[in-house]
Amino acid sequence: MSKIQQILSGIIRENPTFSLVLGMCPTLGTTTSAINGMGMGVATMCVLIMSNMVISAVARFIPDKVRIPSYIVIISAFVTIIQLLMQAYLPSLYETLGLFIPLIVVNCIVLGRAEAFANKHNVIESACDGIGIGLGFTLSLTVIGLVREILGSGSVFGWSFIGGADGVLIFVLAPGAFLVLGYLMVIFKKLTAKKS
Repeated sequence: MSKIQQILSGIIRENPTFSLVLGMCPTLGTTTSAINGMGMGVATMCVLIMSNMVISAVARFIPDKVRIPSYIVIISAFVTIIQLLMQAYLPSLYETLGLFIPLIVVNCIVLGRAEAFANKHNVIESACDGIGIGLGFTLSLTVIGLVREILGSGSVFGWSFIGGADGVLIFVLAPGAFLVLGYLMVIFKKLTAKKS
């Protein structure tokens, strides 16, 4: 499989949100707006790429008994770096995402890709896998956030286009996240079924 196919596979065929149904906690919790979804997706993608590369490079030196704890230590180091960078340079986004940033450490997408892919492939392939899965997750969260923001607040990336009118409150709340996710999963499955 070429590098481009590997990246596209992470976006379409192995999309973490719409195909594999992984990472539902940040998906439902942070997508009240498009910018929040994009911020969470980009943070997760950065951790995924860096941790995949390091795990791929050191996997053969790690004994099987401590493999998962070692992966968690590597992942948590990168999460801490991303958390500190966000706190320093994007404080408002960091405040909004709050607890969900440190929870990237135990995100099943990141740990799952480390176990299923990074420890069996070379550094470049693992980086491409991280880019593909990360882009798939980022695009999913951004689209969910965009739909929820349009329907719930009448705005796009914070820019209001309804002018004084409020949106439908349910889309800003938790039930709206489930509704939007469900409908987008159906649309995604229909679109990808036609291509294959």
